[in-house]
Amino acid sequence: MGLSEIIGHQKQIETLHSALAHGRLHHAYLFVGPDGVGKRTVALSLARVIHCRESHDDFCGRCANCARIQAGNHPDVRVIEPLPGKKEISIQQIRDTEKELNFRSFSGGRKIAVIDPATLMNLSAQNALLKTLEEPPQDSVLILIASSAGGLLPTLRSRCLRLSFSPLSRDLLSGFLVSRNGMRPEEANFLAAAAMGSIGAAIRIDNEELRKRRRVWIDTLASLGTGDYRAAIEAAEALSNKKEEALGFLEWAESWYRDLLVHTVGQESQELMNLDMAARLEHDSANVKLETIVSLIAQTIEAVAGIRRNLNRRMILENLFFQLVRAR
Repeated sequence: MGLSEIIGHQKQIETLHSALAHGRLHHAYLFVGPDGVGKRTVALSLARVIHCRESHDDFCGRCANCARIQAGNHPDVRVIEPLPGKKEISIQQIRDTEKELNFRSFSGGRKIAVIDPATLMNLSAQNALLKTLEEPPQDSVLILIASSAGGLLPTLRSRCLRLSFSPLSRDLLSGFLVSRNGMRPEEANFLAAAAMGSIGAAIRIDNEELRKRRRVWIDTLASLGTGDYRAAIEAAEALSNKKEEALGFLEWAESWYRDLLVHTVGQESQELMNLDMAARLEHDSANVKLETIVSLIAQTIEAVAGIRRNLNRRMILENLFFQLVRAR
């Protein structure tokens, strides 16, 4: 066990490892990057390094502190996320966290709070956290985790040391799925591409189910390409019922438009995320302008951000789909 077991992100790990070794660990970090690439894993691994009883510069994964952090019940390490049935992280959760950070450490190490996802803090919660960051409790570390920093107050971001996490390479992710999960190379390559560099997504994806959903999704995009506003309304209604379904479609649609962009500018086909649908990509790329593709990517990213902020899914999807209809 240890930091060397983490897949990818060696630069970020080395930065944290060096800060620990030289006693320069920052009081607040902002880990930014796509969902599922390992940000929380790195955050909790840092907590285990700090509290491990058996190793001085890594974590053993076996001692009582490592085990309790892994199980989520260590008294000095807390993960703050929306409470069951809630959509936001409340000001009361942040106030409770501040009190806990001021308590004396049970194990003699630092008090650590991981806020994930930080963008789900409401405005009052963010302002409360800002006060904590301005006067951080002694021997405490705050780690904010977000897919994008855009939903956080600029004053909050400015008080955190930012570490950016990128998607894992397809080869690295595919190799992990083969070696750790025993997948066949063909299946691992498909899932690595479909997961867009997210190890969490690659592990969760049901191969056959994904293929079925993508066939439905590509038909949805095709219906919007006919210029039919009624089809846009029906598609928005069908997808808006479940947040995860809406996000799944939009994230895949973003990957589709990125593939169109790659194909249009003549880059290597191995860079495609939907490599098994290369023929369809070739057909579609011949019927859409480059500037239109770039615009569609931006609009889709904006829609994803809106749904993640729990804005009205039906309105966001209708607005996007109407723009897609007009773009054709």
